[in-house]
Amino acid sequence: MKAPPLVSGPPHDVPQTRLRDGRAWLIGGADELAWINAGAGRGLSVTAAIPAVFAEYLTLADPSALEPELQGDCQRHAEDRFDDAVLSVLVAHTTPQPWWLGFLETGASDVVFDDAPRARVYGCSYVVVQAGPHEARTWRGDWGRWHTALPDLMFPTDHSWLLSSLWDDAWACVGGSSELISALLAEADLQPGAQRTDPSVEDMWPTSLSDELRQRLKR
Repeated sequence: MKAPPLVSGPPHDVPQTRLRDGRAWLIGGADELAWINAGAGRGLSVTAAIPAVFAEYLTLADPSALEPELQGDCQRHAEDRFDDAVLSVLVAHTTPQPWWLGFLETGASDVVFDDAPRARVYGCSYVVVQAGPHEARTWRGDWGRWHTALPDLMFPTDHSWLLSSLWDDAWACVGGSSELISALLAEADLQPGAQRTDPSVEDMWPTSLSDELRQRLKR
């Protein structure tokens, strides 16, 4: 089957949409991701994933990165608590507005809208959809999760924060206001893997990762 085309160049005259849950959802493209592509740097610091435009940054290690022995229902429960905690803090620190959700195409992960045009950021292909926190939490089912059920890329339309999980990373990078970063650090269900990150540090690698994962992902 022929792969969906990448979205590039000037914006389409007619917006791309896809149907789900009884309504049409707007598909994003190069314009929506231009600020990330223009601002993200090179190397392994947090600004390789998050443009250097935010007050503070942190990394959030996934439950499986902290406890690789978790399996089955125990792992899923830990992932669900993580996802709920992340979204609850983001919602509390975001004025009501649409969010852009990006689903990374890995060949194994669920991109939600298989036939939607792809857009590129970090040199990778994503399906980017304008939706909100409810869709961020529910659109990926039990199959096709890359790490947790959350999208691999999320930001509100005002660009007040950005969450990004890169291809092989077992953690998410977040940039935002000092208040948002402090709230994520204070959230009990995130504290084991939440770590403030200095953009001047050359490697964003979280110190909270398990020894087993460090060996497996050693760089």
